[in-house]
Amino acid sequence: MLMSLFYLNQRILIFLLFVITVAQLSFSQKNRVLIPAEKIVYKQIDSSSLNFYVYKPLDFHKDSIYNSIVFFHGGGWNNGNPNMFRRQAMYFASRGIIAISVEYRIKSKHNTTPFEAVEDAKSAIRYIRKNAKELNINPYMIASGGGSAGGHLAAACGNIEGLDNPEENLRISSIPNALVLLNPVIDKGPNSFGYRRFKNRYQEISPIHNISIGAPPTIILTGTKDKIIPVSTVKQYQSKMLKIGSRCDLILYEDVGHAFFAKPPIKYFIETTYEIDLFLRSLGYLKGNPTILNQYRIN
Repeated sequence: MLMSLFYLNQRILIFLLFVITVAQLSFSQKNRVLIPAEKIVYKQIDSSSLNFYVYKPLDFHKDSIYNSIVFFHGGGWNNGNPNMFRRQAMYFASRGIIAISVEYRIKSKHNTTPFEAVEDAKSAIRYIRKNAKELNINPYMIASGGGSAGGHLAAACGNIEGLDNPEENLRISSIPNALVLLNPVIDKGPNSFGYRRFKNRYQEISPIHNISIGAPPTIILTGTKDKIIPVSTVKQYQSKMLKIGSRCDLILYEDVGHAFFAKPPIKYFIETTYEIDLFLRSLGYLKGNPTILNQYRIN
């Protein structure tokens, strides 16, 4: 009998701890702004449609024009999906700009290489700029960002000439006006991550080897223990950017590894989003103070 009471009390205690934990988690996100996405086909490749997902401000008005940010997910050009940047997209839409998360061709689904992924990223930016009026987007205020391989795609759009779809109107620029790079794969040279997939073509697709005058203002956020993107590489990228007169902010997060911003604890998502907000505000994309600390609270 005493043993039965012991187990009963233990189960009650576990249940109470669970309820408290759920309540705390709910509280930590009680002000989070949830925004549904609108799916738009931006490219047709044979029988495959490539979509992007548009998150609009809650007070969106069809007669207004909005600045925008375009996200590319990570996954080593092999896998991943646009939902990886859903939280960031909803947040920045809540701040008054249009946020877009892009689907592009990946090896696991389309049996393609990073070269096709870069082409798709450029197609997405070009589509947005071409259809800016219909999308209510300012074609001169399009920021682009991503994590890991997605950061590579954004940086490739900002720095690399070529790798375009020749059937598109190449007079329409695919260059973003600003870059937001989270642990980006910016070096495709020898000894770098994924080099075997590029070999003698690495210079065509390596952002750090293609930085030139006029490169978009950039922020890079990465961890000091990233084994895929060494700190020395991002510092070299920053040095090259500053040398040509382009802005390049570098924020290092101590003792964290690759893709830290997308993993628990949630504080890294909050901290990186806060810094991105400040960067975009400094460029005129956003107004007012960041609201991320109001939407997500660390208990």
